[in-house]
Amino acid sequence: MKNPPEPTHRPPRRGYKWELLALLCLAFFFHQGDRAIYGVVLEKIRLDLALTNSQVGMVGTVLFFMLAIMMPFAGLVGDKFPKARVITLCVIGWSAATLCTGLAGGVVALVLLRSVATAGGESFYAPPAYSLLAKFHTTTRSLAMSLHQAALYIGVMTSGFIGGWIASRWGWRSAFYVYGAGGILLGIALAFRLRDTRETAPAPPPSATATAAAAAAAAGPRPAFRQSLRLFFSTPTALLLTCGFTAIVCVNNAYVVFAPKLLLEKFPGLSDTLAGGYAMFFHHLAAFGGVIAGGIISDCRARARPTARVEIQAVAMALGAPVIVWMGLATSLVSVCAAMTLFGLLRGLYESNTHASLFDVIPPHSRATAVAVMTMMAFLVGSLTPWALGRMKDLLPASGLSTGFAATGALWLLGATAVAIARARTFHRDRIGLI
Repeated sequence: MKNPPEPTHRPPRRGYKWELLALLCLAFFFHQGDRAIYGVVLEKIRLDLALTNSQVGMVGTVLFFMLAIMMPFAGLVGDKFPKARVITLCVIGWSAATLCTGLAGGVVALVLLRSVATAGGESFYAPPAYSLLAKFHTTTRSLAMSLHQAALYIGVMTSGFIGGWIASRWGWRSAFYVYGAGGILLGIALAFRLRDTRETAPAPPPSATATAAAAAAAAGPRPAFRQSLRLFFSTPTALLLTCGFTAIVCVNNAYVVFAPKLLLEKFPGLSDTLAGGYAMFFHHLAAFGGVIAGGIISDCRARARPTARVEIQAVAMALGAPVIVWMGLATSLVSVCAAMTLFGLLRGLYESNTHASLFDVIPPHSRATAVAVMTMMAFLVGSLTPWALGRMKDLLPASGLSTGFAATGALWLLGATAVAIARARTFHRDRIGLI
């Protein structure tokens, strides 16, 4: 299969890498913000449409499952077609689906609009976006990806209050109308501002210990999709990092759907606005600080200590496991919010290197595919946690979410173990250097 003809592009503008980062941060803000408002207004949706907790959890599960199964196609598209064009189209697509979610009249419509249609747009964003950032940011890669990740936290954090406030004044449907319309306007702006150039074949990696497969891929022509898949699955560090990322996704998916309801379960006197605001604000504010600090520290340390990124990830997850248990079992509002905050800080430290550490072992021409496959595998498993927690809530109305969240701490411990094994056994052999 031949690559499509290269489009003609004007040279990137002076300082374009920072403009690119700003534009993608805005896109990621809406990517995560419109996803988060579902959790914030979930109780109003459940009551208005007469749904069970299992059904509202299933909507989140189908969303994450659809994101997972679309990822291989997203990786193929991200490596084969102009990334700016793909990003623009998917921003407009998911925003239109978000806007139409406000028209849903039952669980079937919610699944089709909120899960299937939204996932169809969102899934095609991450592979080309991270690959494009990595192309223009080399020595500032962790910082750029940390700032991009911070946009996720800002989107979710502010949506906790904004979505709850809009829903309390004009109903839950209006929240989807507002976020959907805003995303469509952003997509139109991206069509005029984003620039995209194809990667040229990079020089051979500087690391003498790089795997033969990675070295050949880096030195040779752009590989076919199945060759990029083979490279990913033949790189042990990439697989171990995927295990760590899967643990992150499992807990994050449960959190974004059910964290406000966890507070309502523990403290029935809270309003929907305060429950959504507390759950999203404190956690994601701390994650914002963690991801920025992690990006800066990683870029500084990785120059002299190549294992710095995976070390930060392993330590963050190991410390985070008991914090998640604390969050689930805490009995006072101050204690729960403190646990949510510390959990967010450690999550941010890990996520500052989610893709930067993967790109340490995957060459540029296969990175969109690698992001897609890692995300697919993580979300296939992580898609189950919203349904599982909803089911626990139906079975144990008084404490189902508290018990469920505490149990997910074990997942972070398993993830920390996988990343630590990568640090000790495989990373030095798989590393390709800073390209």
